[in-house]
Amino acid sequence: MKQTKYVPSGGLAFYEEKEMKKLSKLAKEGWVLESFAFLGYKLRKIESQDIDYSVDYQKNPDDDYFTYFETAGWSHICSVGNEIHIFSAPVGTKPIYSDQETVIDKYDREKKSYGKYTLCYFISTVLLFLLASLSGYGLLNTVLEIMCMISFINLLLLGMPYIGFSLKLNNLRRG
Repeated sequence: MKQTKYVPSGGLAFYEEKEMKKLSKLAKEGWVLESFAFLGYKLRKIESQDIDYSVDYQKNPDDDYFTYFETAGWSHICSVGNEIHIFSAPVGTKPIYSDQETVIDKYDREKKSYGKYTLCYFISTVLLFLLASLSGYGLLNTVLEIMCMISFINLLLLGMPYIGFSLKLNNLRRG
């Protein structure tokens, strides 16, 4: 019988290193990552493993992308949205990103990607709020308020990773 469990995530944009260490610790306890789950990870029970995990962000990767990591000793475990990819390797394998410049490039790409969408939802939220405020009462106002709320939720969901990547970049560039 296959045993699985769900483990919540604190958010890769804010706690990437902590999340990967948590997954490595769980692998030592015999719980290895199987896939992403809603706001977390799905793990499966196996024998204890001494492995490291690493995450990379690449939109629509091709086979060469995964071959590159495999050649470096990293096995692809799972992906979400064809953009976020988690790999594992035996402890001691050279990290995927081993210098500060490549780490900065990694987070800068993600910040820019999330920044575009965050800006769009920020503008749409403000415009919908203004339209709802000016529309008075009635069906149109209700529809605009609902659209504004949906836009605001999307703004939060995309804005939080944008803030997380921005903070990581600031910390990396400072020191």
